[in-house]
Amino acid sequence: MEFAYTDKVQDLRTRLLAFMDAHIYPNEKRQAEEAHQSYLNAVQNGGFYTGLPLLEELKKKGREAGLWNLFLPETGHGAGLTNLEYAPLCEIMGRRYWSAEAFNCSAPDTGNTEVIERYGSVEQKARWLQPLLDGEIRSAFAMTEPAVASSDATNIATRIERQGDEYVINGRKWYITGAMNERCKVFILMGKTDPDNADRHRQQSMIIVPADTPGITVVRDMALVNHYDAPFGHPEVLFDNVRVPVENILLGEGRGFEIAQGRLGPGRIHHCMRMIGMAESALEMMCERVVSRVAFGKPLADQGVWRERIARARMLIDQTRWMVLHAAWRMDTVGNKVAAKEIAMIKVIAPNNCIQVIDDAMQAFGAMGLSQDTHLVHFWAYARHLRMADGPDEVHRNAIAKHELAGYR
Repeated sequence: MEFAYTDKVQDLRTRLLAFMDAHIYPNEKRQAEEAHQSYLNAVQNGGFYTGLPLLEELKKKGREAGLWNLFLPETGHGAGLTNLEYAPLCEIMGRRYWSAEAFNCSAPDTGNTEVIERYGSVEQKARWLQPLLDGEIRSAFAMTEPAVASSDATNIATRIERQGDEYVINGRKWYITGAMNERCKVFILMGKTDPDNADRHRQQSMIIVPADTPGITVVRDMALVNHYDAPFGHPEVLFDNVRVPVENILLGEGRGFEIAQGRLGPGRIHHCMRMIGMAESALEMMCERVVSRVAFGKPLADQGVWRERIARARMLIDQTRWMVLHAAWRMDTVGNKVAAKEIAMIKVIAPNNCIQVIDDAMQAFGAMGLSQDTHLVHFWAYARHLRMADGPDEVHRNAIAKHELAGYR
């Protein structure tokens, strides 16, 4: 295992840090104002969240700076980075969760782009891949359902039934990230084509559904820890007799679970990488706060409890980073399937460790730490939702235990 930065990564990292300093941090207030206006527009007009002019400007700058599609491994479409090489770059983007779109590296578009590139037909790639690579459109991944425990993907109830030259889709999804954005033009949807198959992992399929297909209704946006996440959103979406051509199926019937495992591995580790960046930002904010704040006659930084918390934060962040780098290395060397245990471990460790760091930072700020005047509430909400998104802690812990026990049975 060798985790030192390559010359290529060091160059990209230097340029990315400079971009953050020049274009992301100075525009935080503008981003917050435009996001709030996007939310108000949707509430007042009953429509979708509008895109942010700032992000369109930053996307142009990001592409011109050569910091575009960094997430795509082993491909001519991106920077050709391995998971291990991408990790420190994704961490930097995570310092401000919204910044990834400036580099066309935001979820769920990253995962959907990889799915279409890896599993899509020539026709599917021709229609959808280039607009996603160019950042012209956004996409959504429709998997989670309100009526069943979707943490067990074999429970998914949405039906994809073939009728002649079409598939007819019926089902209700929710927390479909990105589907509230006016630029969301395509769904990748998971449902059942063969619910009676004895092999529960061959019942599901994935299919491409254009967002303007008749029968799709965005019912409502769902709050994420009581926060409406404009301009992306996480809405409830109804698919009522939605008809698409049979050519829209991905890889063939019964391959949905296989695609999901291929998609969610990189998606999970990208979340964990970004989470480390947020925790680093939270620790910086906590340190700046405790050295400048006086209570009971001396700076907080000179009081034992805060030194303990700062030490714990550094240890938790570094533990998480090394675990994520190890998982990335395993994915690169043995593949996502063999590295499943390592991916599951970081998916549990990263949000739980980083929540602790962020929570301590909130405590350092007192009432301000619960307000809109810092990034900490948004950081906390993001970290907390990751204990459920892409599989809850309980599912991943169970998978880890199965791997560990396999050698004893």
